[in-house]
Amino acid sequence: MKQTVVIREMEACHMDCSYTLDLIHHEVKYCQGCWNCWLKTPGRCVYKDLDTFYNRYVAADEVVILAKVVKGFVSANMKSLFDRMIPLFLPYVDVSTGESRHIPRYPKYPDIKFYYEGSFITDEGKQVFEAYIYRTFDQFASKQITVKPIESI
Repeated sequence: MKQTVVIREMEACHMDCSYTLDLIHHEVKYCQGCWNCWLKTPGRCVYKDLDTFYNRYVAADEVVILAKVVKGFVSANMKSLFDRMIPLFLPYVDVSTGESRHIPRYPKYPDIKFYYEGSFITDEGKQVFEAYIYRTFDQFASKQITVKPIESI
């Protein structure tokens, strides 16, 4: 059975899944940049608020993200989540593809379906946003990445 994790910032969106990270009611603590997750307690953040999420994320086949666009970018809470995903990778960098990439800590990472709600002042702003999301999850070692407005579901 396919394991799906949902990360949501919208009340009205409910999907069948094995785990939901509800960012409407959960404020993700910001990364304090201590690097304990790499050096002192590999793979584990000093904050414990995402321990269950980390386990579910790496075990999932796909992650569906239902995000709000805030001033042309992801919300501060979503950005904190992205920053706090660094324990899922090793502190070493591979440059064999011509760009620097953190080496994955786990053998597989989930496919990503990122749906967003919000508007952009220009088409270029929308392209930059979608490219940022794609590049973020490409760096997070996801093989299949979909980035679309929520209206396309």
